[in-house]
Amino acid sequence: MAKITLQGNPIKTIGKLPKKGKKAKKFKAVANDLSTVKLKDFKGNRLILNVFPSLDTGTCAKSVIEFNQRASDLDNTKVLCISRDLPFAQARFCGAEVIENVITLSDFNKGKFGKKYGLTIKNGPLKGLFSRAIIVLDEDHNVIYTEQVSEIVNEPNYDAAIKALS
Repeated sequence: MAKITLQGNPIKTIGKLPKKGKKAKKFKAVANDLSTVKLKDFKGNRLILNVFPSLDTGTCAKSVIEFNQRASDLDNTKVLCISRDLPFAQARFCGAEVIENVITLSDFNKGKFGKKYGLTIKNGPLKGLFSRAIIVLDEDHNVIYTEQVSEIVNEPNYDAAIKALS
């Protein structure tokens, strides 16, 4: 269980991030067109999983915008922005912000992604949403970098996530 804070108040997640060097756990999520997307759909691509509570918060929105700007310079890499927001809300956000270089995915229906990756918030006002984390996978989908952001209102370390791909 990860211990994180929300504006200084302690909250917990249901588990811990996957360990570096381990194979990423399979997952399914819902794309903006309501199709089901699986980890194996990105076979051969390096992945940055940008996981967060909701696009309706400034920090979450900023992380998607920041990765959108940086993603165009990354070879053989896809950035997946994963939350429990409805696909309709994700599509609306991407349209309004002209987000074209990242893929937003929703785990609104069952929250299985958050459970598999230990990111579901266990208590507090954001209970049931995902904590803010970055997970970077190589071409074989082995975990090469993780960051559990300790204060949920803080941004992740973009530079460290991208550097892990070097």
